[in-house]
Amino acid sequence: MKAAVVGASGAVGQEFLRVLEERNFPVDELLLFGSARSAGTKYKFRGKEIEVRLLQHNDDFKGVDVAFTSAGAGTSREFADTITRHGAIMIDNSSAFRMDPDVPLVVPECNAADALVRPRNIIANPNCTTIMMVVALQVLENISHIRRVHVSSYQAASGAGAAAMAELFEQSRQVLAGEKPTVEKFAYQLAFNVIPQIDVFTDNGYTKEEMKMYNETRKIMHTDCEVSATCVRVPSLRCHSEAIWAETEEPVSVEAFREAVRTGKGLQLEDDPANKVYPMPLFHENCDDVFVGRIRKDISNPNGLAFWLVSDQIKKGAALNAVQIAEYLISEGVIG
Repeated sequence: MKAAVVGASGAVGQEFLRVLEERNFPVDELLLFGSARSAGTKYKFRGKEIEVRLLQHNDDFKGVDVAFTSAGAGTSREFADTITRHGAIMIDNSSAFRMDPDVPLVVPECNAADALVRPRNIIANPNCTTIMMVVALQVLENISHIRRVHVSSYQAASGAGAAAMAELFEQSRQVLAGEKPTVEKFAYQLAFNVIPQIDVFTDNGYTKEEMKMYNETRKIMHTDCEVSATCVRVPSLRCHSEAIWAETEEPVSVEAFREAVRTGKGLQLEDDPANKVYPMPLFHENCDDVFVGRIRKDISNPNGLAFWLVSDQIKKGAALNAVQIAEYLISEGVIG
């Protein structure tokens, strides 16, 4: 097995290295690629140092079975043919190909088999907020078809990268010291604030991030479910949270959904509000699963359920999901 990580120096690229090692992914040789700025940097993997190569249009991907790419949509589009030319399967973490009809968009807990049909040898990893939501929605969909979803996300600074996390630290220090906060990564100061905008606004008043949740959910779950999202940046460091309201065709009891979460793949139930037990970002950094709590009937609609999610968006929302796709392909004899 020969694998590659493109964008190895970024937050998700570094998470790929941790996840591949943590899960003992069956790779015999790992190649790392990056921009001119990161080329030559060395990272440890399984006790050995690997030097980052400059990503170029050459034959470096010859013999590579699977390439995990997380270097931005522009880089993914530019280098897709170079990466896949010799047969490598490209599992792409950017937004470049997610809605292309000939590229499967995969969350293994929901639609793993879609990864088996990939005309361009590209598989897209969904947006982090979509991934964590559909893992939970899928077990509800298995009970009764979901007609519509309203969701508000509470997204950590790390969703904008390592520099954004550093800025939140620095802004917090500056505010507490009575200094003027430095604002570079976000439109406004994030420390002690929330920003109801992630990505740019589209003509319908929703941001691109919010429209991703609409379009990607429908593609992943093969559903006509309507999704309305409001995505908010909050001053937590890592792990996104979501408040979800879902309407199903038939009423679903709290007990039935709790049991579905308890036994569902990639989910953990944390739902004992009487004892103040519910998921929080503070406690789920570096965790694999999506944590679900605050499950309750919607008092305004007999077919509605409301619940709360927390998941590490760099791990399950990015690197882990991509590695799980590769693991599924290995189990199906596609690679390895």
